[in-house]
Amino acid sequence: MAKTGAQASPVVVFSMFMLFIVLFFSFVVSDNGKEVEILLSFKSSIYDPSGFLSNWDSSATFCQWHGVTCYNNLSHVDKLDLSAKNLTGKLVSSSIFHLPFIQTLNISNNQFYGEIPEDMFSSSSSSLRFLNLSNNNFTGQIPSGSIPGLEVLDLSNNMLSGKIPPEIGSFYSLKFLDLGGNVLVGEIPVSITNITSLQFLTLASNQLVGPIPHGLSKMKSLEWIYVGYNNLSGQIPEEIGMLTSLNHLDLVYNNLTSEIPSSLGNLSDLQYLFLYQNKLTGSIPDSIFGLKKLVSLDLSDNSLSGEISELVIHLQNLEILHLFGNIFTGKIPKALTSLPRLQVLQLWSNRLSGEIPESLGKNNNLTILDLSTNNLTGRIPDGLCSSGRLFKLILFSNSLESAIPKNLSTCTSLQRVRLQNNRLSGELSSEFTKLPLVYFLDVSNNDLSGNIGDQEWDIPALEMLSLAGNRFSGRLPNSFGSQKIEDLDLSGNGFSGTIPRSFGSLTELMQFSLSGNKLIGEIPKELSSCKKLVSLDLSHNQLSGQIPSGFAEMPVLSQLDLSDNQLSGEVPPQLGKMESLIQVNVSHNHLHGSLPSTGAFLAINSSAVSGNDLCGGAETSALPPCKKVKNLNWWFYVACSLVALVFLAFAAFGFIFIRKRNNLELKRVENEDGIWELQFFDSNVSKSVTVDDITLSAKQVNGICRGNKSSANDFQFVVKEMNDVNSIPSSFWSEIKQLGKLQHPNLVNLIGTCRSDKNAYLVYEYIKGKLLSEILHELTWERRRQIAMGIAKALKFLHSYCSPSIIVGDMSPERVIVDGKDEPRLRLRLPGLLSTENKAFISSEYVAPETRESKDMSEKSDIYGFGLILIELLTGKSPADAEFGDQHQSMVEWARYCYSDCHLDMWVDPMIRPGHASDVNHNQIVETLNLALHCTAGDPTARPSATDVSKTLQSAFRITSCVSTLKLSSSV
Repeated sequence: MAKTGAQASPVVVFSMFMLFIVLFFSFVVSDNGKEVEILLSFKSSIYDPSGFLSNWDSSATFCQWHGVTCYNNLSHVDKLDLSAKNLTGKLVSSSIFHLPFIQTLNISNNQFYGEIPEDMFSSSSSSLRFLNLSNNNFTGQIPSGSIPGLEVLDLSNNMLSGKIPPEIGSFYSLKFLDLGGNVLVGEIPVSITNITSLQFLTLASNQLVGPIPHGLSKMKSLEWIYVGYNNLSGQIPEEIGMLTSLNHLDLVYNNLTSEIPSSLGNLSDLQYLFLYQNKLTGSIPDSIFGLKKLVSLDLSDNSLSGEISELVIHLQNLEILHLFGNIFTGKIPKALTSLPRLQVLQLWSNRLSGEIPESLGKNNNLTILDLSTNNLTGRIPDGLCSSGRLFKLILFSNSLESAIPKNLSTCTSLQRVRLQNNRLSGELSSEFTKLPLVYFLDVSNNDLSGNIGDQEWDIPALEMLSLAGNRFSGRLPNSFGSQKIEDLDLSGNGFSGTIPRSFGSLTELMQFSLSGNKLIGEIPKELSSCKKLVSLDLSHNQLSGQIPSGFAEMPVLSQLDLSDNQLSGEVPPQLGKMESLIQVNVSHNHLHGSLPSTGAFLAINSSAVSGNDLCGGAETSALPPCKKVKNLNWWFYVACSLVALVFLAFAAFGFIFIRKRNNLELKRVENEDGIWELQFFDSNVSKSVTVDDITLSAKQVNGICRGNKSSANDFQFVVKEMNDVNSIPSSFWSEIKQLGKLQHPNLVNLIGTCRSDKNAYLVYEYIKGKLLSEILHELTWERRRQIAMGIAKALKFLHSYCSPSIIVGDMSPERVIVDGKDEPRLRLRLPGLLSTENKAFISSEYVAPETRESKDMSEKSDIYGFGLILIELLTGKSPADAEFGDQHQSMVEWARYCYSDCHLDMWVDPMIRPGHASDVNHNQIVETLNLALHCTAGDPTARPSATDVSKTLQSAFRITSCVSTLKLSSSV
């Protein structure tokens, strides 16, 4: 028996081994079937337009399916990576979270929407270590439950709402937690401090309130804290100073108060400290200057005070220092000159005094220096441009003295120079007038002198030049070496001689002022060639001769000031026909004759025409009526017969002039539909369009019609029918008449009105193009830049050159038509609240928050809408997208988060992503988003003006290199 048993042992062992193999493979096959079922179920529940999941079928084993990785090439799903595959759909509860052996699950950067399954945490595999659902459109609350072994959890950039669940503290193994870019509310749960293994914490761009938890001191592993762009309050906890592994601390855009805790000086590994846009007070603790690894320090826009310590010398790795927008006093520390890596120094808008350190720039690596709006004295140091990289120098509104340093005159990297409102003296060196890259140069309101007309000017990139308010003398230069000049201000000097005729070749010129000089001679008729000129000021000179009649041919001229000269003759009657002209001043000259009683002269103030020998005009001019000659004797008529032909010629001219004037006056026309009142704002249109054309067009589906064809005209127009004519007040038509006078290349021009007792129509020029909202996603970066600039120019015209200013009201892509030359044409809102369009605009996503509440519109509300359009041009997203929910500011908050915490590729429209096309410039995109965020500031007073917006866009589109983390400074 013993022998038999010994022989049977191998058989038994073999049998048990085979049974184990069978059971094992049965178990594996069972699990495999479950995983395949889960994956195919997931595929069937979503939309895959790019076909990434096309091989998820029986033709290949599931370990070879796209996005699927199996553990050690065995038969269990270990990793599922479907990030950025353009997938769309909702996640169901029995979804991919139930894969039993999965460790990594990444479905980020897709278009998933709806709520996250409630059982995502409670039923997911305990093996899961990495979970990324970021950059989708998920809504609802963060599910409760936890996965104790999870190490990475990223739910950022969705539209998750509600409070952060207290169970978050049960994720004991987390190293990375990002809940930023949502609309989470409530306080940061104290339980979060239980995650002692956490290294990266981001809760930014939500709506969190309350204090920062003091228990953070337990989280010794933290390297990154970003909780900016919330509504957190209270003090910065002292306990943060115990997180000695911290590398990045960002608490910006909150309501944090009190002083900066000195304990932050214990963070010896800290490289980035951002506390800007809070309500912090007191001085900078000395301990902060012991953070020797700091690369960027931004404490701007608080209420910090005291002096900036010389201890800053210890920050030898510092590259960016932003302390602007505080109330610092004392001198600029000399220690700053010993920071070899310092690139960006912005101390503007403080109360700093004394001299700029003499050695500043010599041992630095400066690219941007802004010390404006302080109380600085002394000279501008010679070595500011020693790095050879300085491109932005902003020192305006101080008390700086002496000459502009010679070394700055040879700083060929300079692009933007603002030295105005100081006490600088001396002459401009010959090198200073030849800087190759400068596009913005303002040295106005100083004590500079010299004869600049004898110097050679060669600044080919120049777009804005202001030499106003100095003591320059002699003749004017014939050229500044640039055909790009848009803004030229030479007023308030002692220039003499005549105005160069060559100025007429400045075809891009929009603003031109020579007032307050000693110029003589006639006004060059060549100036009328400046077809983009909006404002012309030649006042307070000694100009003689007549007013050029060619001024009437300048299509967008809005402001004309010729006062206090020695001009003679009559005011050209054509000026009264200019549709664009809004403000005109011809006072204190030697003008005589009748003043036009139309156009800008219709309601002119008496002070704008006084000091002449003029008569007639509107009642507001206070001029005497023009006298009529009566009872002339027979001999006078005999004498007049000698010049009969001359009178006949004048009579013919008068007939043509009166006929043209009559074309613009209100006419009554009768047809089969009744009596119509017809008025055009363009005499050429009045020859081409009849009442029948307008009524016929109104009956057509598209409302587009051609007027009467002639040898000179083939004019297209669009008709807008007004509803409920009897409820329209008479004041509406007078306001419409003012809109008809507006002429700008970036506006849709109103060309006429037509009304009867039963119907009323507005007649607009026909713009062949498409709405910006229809084509935005197809546009290249170059085309988007052109559109942004065009809209900005239109706003600048409406806000700055119209009196009173014109408010658009609803600045949205639906109001912008892009014509065949990629020029944007802005459609203006009708005055009053008459149309359904105007009644509904208050609820538009593009309306500023304060306008929603008060129903009052302002220039600042237009700027807010323009900011949203900029964000849309950059990101391809609109405020109405589902991922931003119902809250109006959600896209703005999302953009702020992206600007501060996301790589550019995460938020920019793929069509204009750097690398996608050759015309895309990374720095231009970053600077433009920077401007957009300032345009959409919650406080209307913090938003820039339309003029500043236009200048800043010009600046942004010409920057060739800059630090992408910069915020907008006072240099706009």
